[in-house]
Amino acid sequence: MRTITATEASRNFAGLLDAVEAGETVVITRGGRRIARIVGDNVSNGRALKDFLGRFPPDPGWAAEVRATRDIVRDDRDQWHD
Repeated sequence: MRTITATEASRNFAGLLDAVEAGETVVITRGGRRIARIVGDNVSNGRALKDFLGRFPPDPGWAAEVRATRDIVRDDRDQWHD
C-alpha cells in the first residue's frame, strides 16, 4: 500500500488511477492525516462465477432454492407506471 499527499494525487491523477487499476491500494493524506483510500473496483462479467460453478457444481437443491428466492423478490421498478 502506497501513501501519497493530496497534492501528489491531484498532480498525477492518471498515474494514480493506473496504479489502482493494476491492483495497488493508495492512501491519500492531507496535512499528515489519512483522508482517503483508493482501491480498484472489482468488476466482473460473471466469468469467475461460471468458472467456479464449473469446478464445483451446485447440489441438486440449489436450483430450487434460487427459484424460491426469485419468487419472493418482486421487481417494483414499474409500480409507478400503473
